[in-house]
Amino acid sequence: MPENDRKQQENLNEKRSENFSGNFNEQGDFMIEKIKERPVNKGKLFRRTLTTAAMAVMFGSIACVTFLILEPVISNRIYPEEEPAPVVFPEDQEEMAPEDMLSEKLPQESEEDNQEGNVSLEQDQIKEILSGLVLNKNHYQQIYSALSVYVAELNHSMVTVTGVSSNIDWFNNVEESKKQSSGVIIANNGRELLVLVDYAPLQAAESLTMTSSFLDAISSKGSPHQIPVVLKSHDPATDLAILAVNLTDVPLEIREEGGLEIASLGSSNSKNIVGSPVVALGSPMGSSGSVGYGMITATGGQNYQADTNYRLLQTDIYGSQKAGGVLFNLQGQVIGVITDERVSSDMKNMVTAYGISELKKSIEKMSNGERIAYLGISGIDVSDEAYEELGVPYGAFVREVEMNSPSMNAGIQQGDVLTSFGERSIRNYNDYITALMQAQGGDAVELTVMRAAQGEYREMKVTVTPDWR
Repeated sequence: MPENDRKQQENLNEKRSENFSGNFNEQGDFMIEKIKERPVNKGKLFRRTLTTAAMAVMFGSIACVTFLILEPVISNRIYPEEEPAPVVFPEDQEEMAPEDMLSEKLPQESEEDNQEGNVSLEQDQIKEILSGLVLNKNHYQQIYSALSVYVAELNHSMVTVTGVSSNIDWFNNVEESKKQSSGVIIANNGRELLVLVDYAPLQAAESLTMTSSFLDAISSKGSPHQIPVVLKSHDPATDLAILAVNLTDVPLEIREEGGLEIASLGSSNSKNIVGSPVVALGSPMGSSGSVGYGMITATGGQNYQADTNYRLLQTDIYGSQKAGGVLFNLQGQVIGVITDERVSSDMKNMVTAYGISELKKSIEKMSNGERIAYLGISGIDVSDEAYEELGVPYGAFVREVEMNSPSMNAGIQQGDVLTSFGERSIRNYNDYITALMQAQGGDAVELTVMRAAQGEYREMKVTVTPDWR
């Protein structure tokens, strides 16, 4: 090896030796060097944490919503809930007159007796039975005692609904206001008790509860027993409503006692209804739980409203101008719903009621949660005189058409006569009401209308789409 190359190699070895020996301390150990950590970016860490939290909230919300949507579906698949039974009220039946009841107890005549002889014999027997009755004050007391017992039985179907609403005064204090309305239990669909009530006092209520004298009497607690109720359906034409009481909210001791009975709906179209005795329950005197005895004095009044007419039953019961509740006959049937409508202005304190027969269809639809179709036609029947003398065809005579109603928009006018509703023939206004009750809002229907023109009635077809009321 040349001399120059050898010296360069020795110098290189010396440098390597110095560098290697510099990594040791005096004891020959490796020197410990501290590695400086990289500084933390707090802003970036905060953004990552916030993003993670937001993602967790988002996924949690999605999971909750998914559970809430699918849980009822899955539960219904696994444990299917029975649908409530449809509520159907029986058609009106002719009531038996008192003389017919007496005749059933009398001995039957032979077939050889002529009809006139039978009539005179029945009348004589009735007079003989009545002549043997001598009434005194004891009988008078017995009558009212019997009525008191009868009222106690009817009260098993009567309830008081209390509506609670809250307001804030000038000093930010919360004030609660309570209003009450009398109701009657009319049906049990297997899931709920259904209560017919005047909804006008309760419309502003934020919560509704139900009480009754029967509930309070058998309640294990000293305070009134309140059961929550909810609105099922409301008819703005009459301000009547159906409230629902969940059967699971009815205490066990009340169910075991067999209380809260279902009231039967009778007929207000009986030919013998004028002069028949009635009992007013609910709040006929203006206070809950009051009672009134009397009789039907007149049935000539009519309350003309859009798409229906309500017959008014006038009584001789002197009550409150804010009376509420129902009228019962002596067969335990509801025959009227007390209203503040009056037959005449000079009888402001006489208790008046809507006839139950005209209300049955709307009550039935409300009880089943169905809405009522609306056209906006107020009408009457065409009388025989109008038909014979004026040539007005039989049908539903249009007295009035409400502004902006489906009927007005379709071109129906005052004075028209409706003779058919779809495939159904219309002979009177009640036929029109029945057909409309079976119609569905939003479905177009063709009406046949007879309109006076140049001294005669001409037929025209009108297509109208009912709305909901």
